[in-house]
Amino acid sequence: MTDFRLQIVTPVCNSIANYPDRNAFYIDGTYYTYRQFAERVSAIRCVIRAAEKDEQIWGLSLHNDLNTYASIFALWMEGKAYVPLHPSWPEERIASIKEQVGCSNVLDACDAPYTGDLLDDWAEASEDDLAYILFTSGSTGVPKGVPLSRKNLAAFIEAFWNIGYELTEEDRCLQCFDLTFDLSVMSYLVPILKGACVYTVPYDGVKYLAVVQLMAEQQLTFTLMTPSTIQYLRPYFEEFEFPAMRYSLFCGEALPTDVALEWSKCLPNAEIDNVYGPTEDTIFCTAYRLRRNEPNVEHNGVLSIGTTMTSGKVIIVDENNNEIHDDQIGELCLSGEQLTQGYWKNPEKNAEAFWFAEDGTRYYRSGDLCFYGEGGNINFVGRKDSQVKINGFRIELSEIEFHARQFLGDTLVLVLAYTNSEGTQSLAMFIESKEQDPQPLKDYLASKMPVYMVPEKMIYVEKFPVNSSNKIDRSTLKKLI
Repeated sequence: MTDFRLQIVTPVCNSIANYPDRNAFYIDGTYYTYRQFAERVSAIRCVIRAAEKDEQIWGLSLHNDLNTYASIFALWMEGKAYVPLHPSWPEERIASIKEQVGCSNVLDACDAPYTGDLLDDWAEASEDDLAYILFTSGSTGVPKGVPLSRKNLAAFIEAFWNIGYELTEEDRCLQCFDLTFDLSVMSYLVPILKGACVYTVPYDGVKYLAVVQLMAEQQLTFTLMTPSTIQYLRPYFEEFEFPAMRYSLFCGEALPTDVALEWSKCLPNAEIDNVYGPTEDTIFCTAYRLRRNEPNVEHNGVLSIGTTMTSGKVIIVDENNNEIHDDQIGELCLSGEQLTQGYWKNPEKNAEAFWFAEDGTRYYRSGDLCFYGEGGNINFVGRKDSQVKINGFRIELSEIEFHARQFLGDTLVLVLAYTNSEGTQSLAMFIESKEQDPQPLKDYLASKMPVYMVPEKMIYVEKFPVNSSNKIDRSTLKKLI
């Protein structure tokens, strides 16, 4: 079993002890040292200990500040787990998550006074105890929780280092993700384990502009981004040169090979990796390194997602769960130490998403259609179901349709993803109705879900077309976009 103390506890303590005067975070133009970070962790541990209710899972109100990051480590030190709650979310969504988890304790911009170090010990906790719970889109309109344990997180960290990344206290690392997104966990945790500095992106403003500004001004050396980020920057690639960059990783969406190769010219000294993994398998679980001067493994212009990391196993299966090989297309299934024990208090969803092979191995159905390419590298074909990724966030189109129907009554609605003029994914909602003002519907949807789930386009169609199978003709509708 992977050891949480060995992979996370000891390195964090070493970073604080060995580099007290080095910068740990750069947030909104201000540097914070490891000593300042440690003081905030200690102060927040006192708050947790003084809480009226001794709860295992705490809500964490998210802010782009030192206290929010210190709160995560303070909770882990106290043997607790966190569930991120974004202040911009509708109150109904936050209430639903808190009710599902059963937590009343919430850390919100905790600015408790520092009264002394509390860094010598971490509370005893089982490897199976939770580290965090992330809530993703649910098809019934209710967010579903993905709990990840300390063992899951430690297994990811061990497998991450086994890829061969060599970070030191000299590295400058990007954290551009909302803390409700699992890629944020790697982005803030990995640098801290090595005594490096985390450079965060503000919640407001244009994210891709903030990212490129940090890369240029701070000479960042390590980044993890979604492909959408550089899709927006693509028109300006010729103006960029980032010689300090050592590792540039992409995850969360399909990465077009041509975009990756163009981007590589901006980073003459960097390794560029395409990594893949759902929240259920702790951040990411496969990796593929871009080849600059020879053909890459790809499918339909999309770069391979590579091979499995050391802590897990992936297989591709047919509709009967029989493993398939070579160039046969099937569903990618995942197992290993990074895999969650199941959705939070959701046995029905667990029965759908997880299955046991004859040898007793437990697998997660990713819903991604894939096949093996050259050298055993996995090629991504597309989604098996209606889930898509917008700006790296995985959503289910059926959840958006659910809320729209709640507002519109019996009106037929359909949401489709499409590639916009900037080459990124957007959403369009088709409504079987005469033309009307779409703003009331958009306002209603914004009150029920995050803004990235509200369709950009609302298209009214008096009668949906059907195909020869008497099903809605999605291809014809998509042409209307």
